[in-house]
Amino acid sequence: MSKPSATVSILGGSGYGGGELYRLLLQHPQVESIAGIAQRQAGRAVAEVHPHLRGLITGRFESEPNWRALAEAEHPVLFAALPHGEFGRLYAGYRQQWQDLGLLERLRVIDLSGDFRLRKAADFSRAYGGEHPCPQFLDEFEYGLADWQPQRLAGATRVANPGCFATALSLGLLWLAQLPSAHRPAQVAASAITGSSGSGASASATTHHPTRAHDFRAYKPLQHQHRFEVSAALARAGWAAPYSLVTHSAPLVRGIYATLQFAAGELTDAVLDRAYAQAFGESDSIRLVPGSPRLAAVSGSNFVDMGCALAEGNGAVMVALDNLGKGMAGQAVQNMNLMLGLPASCGLRAAAAYPG
Repeated sequence: MSKPSATVSILGGSGYGGGELYRLLLQHPQVESIAGIAQRQAGRAVAEVHPHLRGLITGRFESEPNWRALAEAEHPVLFAALPHGEFGRLYAGYRQQWQDLGLLERLRVIDLSGDFRLRKAADFSRAYGGEHPCPQFLDEFEYGLADWQPQRLAGATRVANPGCFATALSLGLLWLAQLPSAHRPAQVAASAITGSSGSGASASATTHHPTRAHDFRAYKPLQHQHRFEVSAALARAGWAAPYSLVTHSAPLVRGIYATLQFAAGELTDAVLDRAYAQAFGESDSIRLVPGSPRLAAVSGSNFVDMGCALAEGNGAVMVALDNLGKGMAGQAVQNMNLMLGLPASCGLRAAAAYPG
């Protein structure tokens, strides 16, 4: 049986997430065509906005999605890489158009924003502020943490892509969730850093390069919005993990590095290794490394490197990933693969550019 060939549209194709989607999808063996939608960049060549794609793509950005063309495709896929809140405001209207064209049940949708990650409208309001624009559709979306019980995503038509911090923290905590109950930590203190690309292509006072390049600071300490989706993911895994999260702005462009510390008691390396194998032994995008992971070893890739340490009754789990890759576009492509019945790593088995 032949593998499905996807016809892809990218909403918000001019941002960093959109550019990363283009980069990954252009090398994907089962992607037939890619259309980018970016209202403010409509008519401009994609390679003019994303100079790393010169010589690889000749298309231009469109102002609106061509739903009729997607309706005629055998395997239509939509990536929504819009700023938080925008896709949620558009979703009900788009959904009606899909229904009118017979596209509603056939279109695979992967939303890269936070609009559909949380099942409860009240949690969305607490995380992002304001009311959810279409709470009646929250249940349509499956949470797309691709390496955790990937069978959930087989055949799904709507997936909410996790946040970058949430991916790193959830994977670290899910490792600990597989420990025997007597070894599960009573409290986990997480500290995580991110590069500037996680703030998007539009510079602000805190992301502008001259003010960030030689600085380091915590932001949203204990209040980062990703903590809500982490708690929801852990609840689905059967562990209401007691944790705190302090996020930091680092002088990097790409990368998420999270360190989870806890009182380990009598926990041993052998027990930790068994828990890792139980949690991620089937994944080919998560790599267990000795000692500390390195961001340079995952930059530009869809790999997650994880390591651990035990000493004097204390424990640490460390997680490194690329925020634009595994923390955003790479995981979105992985989710598309699972939705279409393709191997999870299809088109994604590429090494990091090392040294960075």
